[in-house]
Amino acid sequence: MSELIKKQVTETKALMDKAIDHCENELQKIRAGKASPAMLDDVYVDYYGTATPLSQIGNVNTPDARTIVVQPWEKNMLGPIEKAIMEANLGLNPQNDGIIIRLNVPPLTEERRRDLVKRAKGEAETGKIAIRNLRKDANEKIRKLKAEGVSEDEMKVGEAEIQKLTDAYIIKVDQHSEAKEKDIMTV
Repeated sequence: MSELIKKQVTETKALMDKAIDHCENELQKIRAGKASPAMLDDVYVDYYGTATPLSQIGNVNTPDARTIVVQPWEKNMLGPIEKAIMEANLGLNPQNDGIIIRLNVPPLTEERRRDLVKRAKGEAETGKIAIRNLRKDANEKIRKLKAEGVSEDEMKVGEAEIQKLTDAYIIKVDQHSEAKEKDIMTV
């Protein structure tokens, strides 16, 4: 295999790794019945006129499986944090005691579990689409290498290598999706 094709395969592998990481992160954000600080990753608080991630305004932790506690570094941020959590529409009711904000995570109903599984499958499908698009881009780049003197046989070998990578990464996405589905459906 020529150096140009090896370089293309290496670049595509790195991009596919990023796609897998992104898919994992998106799947982690989906609630699986247990409280997790990651559930508040998409909450932005109005911090003196700037939309700031909640994790940069205070400590977010889980003392038990059904509770999330937010302890702001500035007491005057309790109101804006509470408002931001309500506006994020997470289905969580913030309880402000003047020092911390406590969020009780209700147990999931069967219907809600099914909805979350659908969402997880959607995220997995988005990950697979990203990987397939990377395959398409890599194959196009390999075909363009013909102008630089790469033979047809080397191009076929390169495309086969890209296809092997694609298959392996799609299997990884499926494994992450199945694990998340199992996690969601476990009562």
